[in-house]
Amino acid sequence: MTIGVVLYPPASGNLVDDLVAKAKEAEAAGLRSAWFAQQFAYDAIGVAGLVGREVPGLAVGTSVVPIFARHPILVSSQAQTAQAAAHGSFHLGLGLGAQSFVEPVFGVPYDRPVTRLREFLTALRSLLETGAADFRGETVTAAPPLPASVPGATPRVPVLVAAMAPQALRVTGELADGTLPFLAGPRALGEHIVPAITAAAERAGRPAPRIVAAVAGVVTDDVDAAREAAAQATSFYDRIPSYQRVVALEGAAKAAELVEIGDEKAVTAAVRRYFDAGATEVVFTQTDLVGEDARARTWRLLGELAG
Repeated sequence: MTIGVVLYPPASGNLVDDLVAKAKEAEAAGLRSAWFAQQFAYDAIGVAGLVGREVPGLAVGTSVVPIFARHPILVSSQAQTAQAAAHGSFHLGLGLGAQSFVEPVFGVPYDRPVTRLREFLTALRSLLETGAADFRGETVTAAPPLPASVPGATPRVPVLVAAMAPQALRVTGELADGTLPFLAGPRALGEHIVPAITAAAERAGRPAPRIVAAVAGVVTDDVDAAREAAAQATSFYDRIPSYQRVVALEGAAKAAELVEIGDEKAVTAAVRRYFDAGATEVVFTQTDLVGEDARARTWRLLGELAG
């Protein structure tokens, strides 16, 4: 099984040093990849490149970088630089983000998201594959007058999109290398996400897409405390329509119900359900819900499964 984890920044100290140390711990545990979330502090693409350079046995990626308020030329430059630094182990995860984190924060209208995604990916794909672009769409223009390729950025940076809704999955299947859904349980994955993106990729003549399932979960005996922590950590997603939809597809009422919590046997069974549903890779998030001991215990199990 190909299994990785999302790494979270420290509250103090040196962020880069701490994340490199955690990445080394993840690799030693047998995990295959480390992923970094883009919020408003550190640069996830830059950190991933640094970690990939320092821990060459570990794949690194972003989960995810929102495309609103960003331009495909700049994202391509960042991604290619990270790929060169990581000597080929970098994976670019993108997403549409949430309207509440776009309009009031950047002053950018959250307008026509599927059109923007299609145009962003079209321009980005050209930049990553050829080092050039001449694209003029309705929401994106990308026409750099100078070469936009980075020496050493090989192989071509793979692009994943946190797509879960039908239109976004269609665009992702046609233009990206796969999807990186979060809070999409095995039923939503197997019955909705995997068939939709696979069909879109087939129609576009593209290879079978990667399905990188981001799964919140932790191995612990204190299930009640973990459930309470999960409810607090995921309440934000209960207010976002795209997550409300995918949670409902699983037959759940709240995002916290999708957090996998229990002992080694329970979490192992959960991991297998995701692979059985069509995931090609699983990335565990929020493994620090109830402290470092549980986080380390979770990593040990996931590393054993990955081995």
